[in-house]
Amino acid sequence: YRSLTAEKCHQHIALLPGTDAALALGMMHVLIGENLLDHDYIGRHTLGFDALQERVKLWPPERVAQTCGIPVDQVLQLARAFGEVAKRGDPVAIRTNYGLQRVHGGGMAIRNIACLPALVGAWRHAAGGVQLSSSDSFPKDNHALQRPDLIEAGAIPRTINMSTIGDDLRRDAAPEFGPRIDALIVYNSNPVAIAPESAKVAQGFAREDLFTVVLEHFQTDTADYADILLPATTQLEHVDAHSAYGHLYMLANNPAIVALGEAKPNTEIFRLLAARMGYDDPCFKESDDAIAAQAFKRDDVRAVHFDWDALKQKGWQKLNMPDAPFADGGFPTPSGKCEFYSARMLADGLDPLPTYIAPYESRASNPLLAAKYPLAMISPPARNFLNSTFINVQSLRSTEGEPHLDLHPDDAAVRGIASGDAVRIFNDRGSFIAKARVTDRARIGLVVGLSIWWKKLTADGRNANEVTSQRLTDMGGGPTFYDLLVQVEKA
Repeated sequence: YRSLTAEKCHQHIALLPGTDAALALGMMHVLIGENLLDHDYIGRHTLGFDALQERVKLWPPERVAQTCGIPVDQVLQLARAFGEVAKRGDPVAIRTNYGLQRVHGGGMAIRNIACLPALVGAWRHAAGGVQLSSSDSFPKDNHALQRPDLIEAGAIPRTINMSTIGDDLRRDAAPEFGPRIDALIVYNSNPVAIAPESAKVAQGFAREDLFTVVLEHFQTDTADYADILLPATTQLEHVDAHSAYGHLYMLANNPAIVALGEAKPNTEIFRLLAARMGYDDPCFKESDDAIAAQAFKRDDVRAVHFDWDALKQKGWQKLNMPDAPFADGGFPTPSGKCEFYSARMLADGLDPLPTYIAPYESRASNPLLAAKYPLAMISPPARNFLNSTFINVQSLRSTEGEPHLDLHPDDAAVRGIASGDAVRIFNDRGSFIAKARVTDRARIGLVVGLSIWWKKLTADGRNANEVTSQRLTDMGGGPTFYDLLVQVEKA
């Protein structure tokens, strides 16, 4: 899909969804085969190169091109450009993002991509390497913030994955699941709109015997199901400490205004609830400033100068980190090296070497399903929204217009669809209605449902998550929003 970012690139390579891992394997095949390598860096700061070399022999450019749905020349050109720039001594960097992870093999895709900079020594440069997010660079003091020591001895906290909340809210008690979910508090989220298989999510929240409390700024889709709806403060009204996704500065969020009406921070609501429930540990009486003062570990070299009062006064403080953190190795792995072969992954039941994990739903991996639903679909954020945030702002919604589906002219022609037509997008999980935009920005065989609309603000009361799946990624239990097949027809 040629997004607004892709339109500004020198080159855009439109892979089939879920095939990024294969492209990385093909690049490694070319880099090793053509000796576009930093042998010194590999020898001193990596582990398992010989095994990697044998693995990538299985992924010649021709196989990669067929898997990814792109020309062989694009595989070769990309790998050579990456390797040759590094060979000249110039920095090369890869910026990944969250979309490529939202498929069955999303974890392995990131793992494969992360091997590329080590092969060419890109980590030697401050401007080289790979980045997804800087969030783990912040030494958060999770023990102080979460207080696991207050859990009764031997008790294991129950965790429900929000990506499977549609099934979990509808489950009966079972030994492998635990008791039925009878109550929940929702804050900082809108699961009825954003969780996969949305029809099941709505069914779960609609249970008469489910006690639901929602802390919110607005009457979201989820708030419509609340037994009790409590007004929460916005970022403008409360104290908070911030880490980041893309930079290295600890930030103090000082309130700009006094909280309006009866709105309270989530922390204050939980303090009041704890008091009524009889919890008397001092942590339940700590102010927001006292909590924020414990946000980062002072004994960690990255936050060695952290002082909350000083941070509140200045507003920001840079983490104490080098510009090229892995120039001399020091990776956060058991060996301290970039592990092409990972014994830890093997112990977790995963392939210890880079590999390719096919999507759950694609023409190649599931041809029977593809015969019924031949189009892949992704649902990136619409330009005028931030995922499901700001959709309730009338001016932004007016600019966006209505839910759109971008599809390639060839896919539109065989279905008799023209721009402006109302179309129904469907599979066995559900359906939703959108207005067609016929454009070559979508590659053949792929449709793009710009998202995430609140269901109540659409003509049919549905959104793109009607057709997404609750199946999880290979690592980390993440959602697979971009791993699905659909059919499209005129509504």
